[in-house]
Amino acid sequence: MRSLLKPATGLLCLAVLATAGCSAGSGDTSDAAPGASRRTTASPSEEATAATAYAPYVSATEASDLDSTGSPTTYNLAFVISDGSGCAPKWNGTEAIGDAAVTSRIGRLKEDGGTVRVSFGGASGEELAATCDSAAELAEAYGQALDAAGSTQADFDIEGDELTDSGSVDRRSEAIAALQAERTGLQVSFTLPVMPSGLDDDGVALLESANQHDVQVSTVNLMTMNYGESYDGDMGDYALTSAKAAHTQLTDVFGLSGADAWRGMALTSMIGVNDVDGETFTLSDAAQVRTFAEEHRIAWVSMWSAFRDQRCEGDDSASDDPSTECSGVAQSPGAFAEAFAG
Repeated sequence: MRSLLKPATGLLCLAVLATAGCSAGSGDTSDAAPGASRRTTASPSEEATAATAYAPYVSATEASDLDSTGSPTTYNLAFVISDGSGCAPKWNGTEAIGDAAVTSRIGRLKEDGGTVRVSFGGASGEELAATCDSAAELAEAYGQALDAAGSTQADFDIEGDELTDSGSVDRRSEAIAALQAERTGLQVSFTLPVMPSGLDDDGVALLESANQHDVQVSTVNLMTMNYGESYDGDMGDYALTSAKAAHTQLTDVFGLSGADAWRGMALTSMIGVNDVDGETFTLSDAAQVRTFAEEHRIAWVSMWSAFRDQRCEGDDSASDDPSTECSGVAQSPGAFAEAFAG
């Protein structure tokens, strides 16, 4: 997804089965190992009956009047990355983790009734796993951000060069596993690029790394956007096709039942005009995704982003160029949030 810094292009043991211990790396305590002979036979948890939540990405540093539209269950705080000089975590790479204004903003979001999930990474800047020297140092940096936000939920938005860096991928997996060992109940999601054909090999490799290191993951969040110029059809249809392809991958790689694989999935769309020419995600697409998510009991739906959920001003009201501040399509303020919230 886009960074808040500048425009850009674009489990494992699913925690819905965490009580069954399905991580492939957990030895004799596991119900699922790398071989097909040890597929999990666990039943879906009580969470599998819950309704699909709405959890938009919001700026961690700047409030928007649109943040709470749709009454989000959770706010994804974008983004924590390296400050560029090492292993120090900062909001957008610029604001101190303990910045009083950010802390106050997060407090106001919680007052609206939602929880907050700290999102690490994004499309720009350097994710901490690429700059920290060790897994222990990395875990400490992640923990600092979670503590500052008062959050027990961590999202890792991994894309671009950092998705192909096997060293940082494994270091991140090791750090997350260590952090979960220290923090009972820490919920982890991975946000990954997807195509209508599903996750690419690097995305699957990241999930396999997490599984090998005993990471317990609540959700794989698919970025249903920025497919490429050859995909100039209906964005709602592409989102559903991508979800179906990734669903097959999750069931195959992790030995999940079909229901559990759906419940361990989330879908995030870039509303309005996307970064790739010819890609525009409409309000009808949002309603289509919401209906699909409810039918399959998908964990949550999201969008990039709450602060873009409004019509652009003046001549840019229906622009072909994506904007960080508006959708580029004709809409009323908050219309995408209402569609995704159902």
